[in-house]
Amino acid sequence: MCGIVGYVGWRNATPLILTGLQHLEYRGYDSAGIAVFKQNGDIKVSREVGKLARLQEKINTDPIEGTIGIGHTRWATHGVPSERNSHPHSSMDGSTVVVHNGIIENFLEIREELQAEGIEFASDTDTEVVVHLVERYLASGYNLTEATRRAALHLGGANAIVVMSTHEPDTLVTARLGNAGGVALGLGKDEMFIASDIPAILSHTRDMIFLENRQMATITANGFTIQTVDDALSVAPEIHSIPWDPVSAAKGEYRHFMQKEIFEQGRTLTDTIRGRIDFQTGEIALQNLEITEEEAKGLRRLVTVACGTSYYSGLVGKFVIEKLARLPVEVDYGSEYRYRDPILEKSDAVLAITQSGETVDTLAAMEAAQERGIRRWSIVNAIGSQAMRIADGYIAMHAGPEIGVASTKAYTASIVDQTLLGLYLGKQRGQLSDAELRRYAADLARLPDLVGKVLEDDHLYEELAGKLYRYENFLYLGRGINYPTALEGALKLKEISYIHAEGYPAGEMKHGPIALIDENMPVVAITLKDYVYDKMLSQVEQAKARGGIVIAVATQGDTLIAEKADHVIYIPETPEILSPVVTVIPLQLLAYHIAVWRGADVDQPRNLAKSVTVE
Repeated sequence: MCGIVGYVGWRNATPLILTGLQHLEYRGYDSAGIAVFKQNGDIKVSREVGKLARLQEKINTDPIEGTIGIGHTRWATHGVPSERNSHPHSSMDGSTVVVHNGIIENFLEIREELQAEGIEFASDTDTEVVVHLVERYLASGYNLTEATRRAALHLGGANAIVVMSTHEPDTLVTARLGNAGGVALGLGKDEMFIASDIPAILSHTRDMIFLENRQMATITANGFTIQTVDDALSVAPEIHSIPWDPVSAAKGEYRHFMQKEIFEQGRTLTDTIRGRIDFQTGEIALQNLEITEEEAKGLRRLVTVACGTSYYSGLVGKFVIEKLARLPVEVDYGSEYRYRDPILEKSDAVLAITQSGETVDTLAAMEAAQERGIRRWSIVNAIGSQAMRIADGYIAMHAGPEIGVASTKAYTASIVDQTLLGLYLGKQRGQLSDAELRRYAADLARLPDLVGKVLEDDHLYEELAGKLYRYENFLYLGRGINYPTALEGALKLKEISYIHAEGYPAGEMKHGPIALIDENMPVVAITLKDYVYDKMLSQVEQAKARGGIVIAVATQGDTLIAEKADHVIYIPETPEILSPVVTVIPLQLLAYHIAVWRGADVDQPRNLAKSVTVE
């Protein structure tokens, strides 16, 4: 969960940046740092391990003053928390510095290339390759903007960067690559601000610009220019005026919290992965859920308990954990589990999944496990919640506050958390080789960017919703690991649009639900190019033969499905085990836009509460 702040203007940059970082500290607290131009033209960097207060104490002892600077609060991805791995990172001569949010998927290749050129690295991070790339192009005679643009072209994955250099001491350059992290520019009078989220700079300006994917900005105290990263074309941005009231400010450029939270998923998945994977070895670290190899091999069953969206996440997790760890998984509704005198053995573990950590039925299921002396784990978003406190071990989702009642980013984050658990147990139980771990780690590193690519097509879902919002019944079909995606897609539509929708395993359609299909029944079918592709094509044809309107979620480039379905939503090709994270995004967006078309209260749907704390 990295936070970024930048400032250029007439005031002392240091207190502005530190205050901004305080508003972003929830996004990273294993280290923090700041770089400021001093009056003599040098850049001074100050970094400290631990929470931001430690950096503040260091600066109080050794002050930094200047009118341009950048700051960062870090949640580790590559490299353990340490001063050498803290941001900002500097070029070899200290003339250029950079801060970064995201995961550079191809950093190992870039690092090897730079080392072959004689570059010496001072950290273990992926971020450091950025500053050396920028310095390479500055040394070739390019200005800071062009040097940053050319450096950005090398970077794989979803990232946000800010660069500062003595080559142009009145300038900051920032770029957004993908949808895993936002970049907001704040417009002031003879001053400019940069932040990864609105609260960091809202006390200084209400006028903001939000960079789109693969856009970059060059800012000075007197203004800004924005261009595309890929071809350096100028962009005329929209300036947003952010209201001062906290609720509207928190929504930022979005109409609803649910919409904002859907679009935050690239970033939240990055935050979920951060610090838990060594991308060079594939090793998984779950600091709050460590068990010995002997204990892992002694497990005979995992029982997942959850409610609502978290239950469907658990169904995906069943496929994932059984595949990776070869450990049988049962998934139960918390509300049913507490009443049926469940059979539990000492060799079992109970896993509770809950966004709030306060869901009464899930907590009751954990208590049933406690009474029998069974190991209890939890996957929780709310830090310090009951489900976290009473568990023997936990995995924090790191999704950040989720305000919309219909859960979106907590769903995808909890699937990734279960994937990490599956990899961890798979290694401990001797089911995964080092090569397999590295391959899965590489796939996870690509995931935020894949999600970002789906989010770029939002306008298509809005148009499709305009054609579908008058229907009153929907059927969602999926098979295998994406059967739970069908359940979750149907739930989202029910929750916020009040349309009746049902999710089914596609193979069961002919055992009853097919009787419902006619020209008034849209059928959403998840038809990826996977091991059940031919089976799903058959389901689509059966629905079409009965007059159904078919909306297919398909793999990019699949032309055959376009001949059979009425509407096709394409997603990029995704590793099968991670596909539910990507396939659910279009279903979230479709439900959201249908609800908007129907005039429903998206964030606070009738009869529902965010956390069910009563039976």
